[in-house]
Amino acid sequence: MSILRNVKTLAPLFDRVLVQRVKPETKTASGIFLPESSVKEQNVAKVLAVGPGAFDINGKKIPVSVAPGDHVLTPQFGGSPLKVGDEDYTLYRDSEILAKINGE
Repeated sequence: MSILRNVKTLAPLFDRVLVQRVKPETKTASGIFLPESSVKEQNVAKVLAVGPGAFDINGKKIPVSVAPGDHVLTPQFGGSPLKVGDEDYTLYRDSEILAKINGE
């Protein structure tokens, strides 16, 4: 039995960032459906929730660099995977996020 029934009840701590990978397009702009074998998994994810931030050695809070709704580039491996129902999510430290994608 899983305690986590809904991802919205998950509140990341410190500098953790909860993301869900963006599913790759299975259809081209002209409407052609692509076979699953030709669709590669992307390292783009949508930020769902962030922690309040970490503290430096002087006790000063360092805010997280991304916000819910941002699209980010994540490492291919790493993070802490979570599964809620049929959906997959990953928790990363803020410092593990590779880039923020502007204009999304």
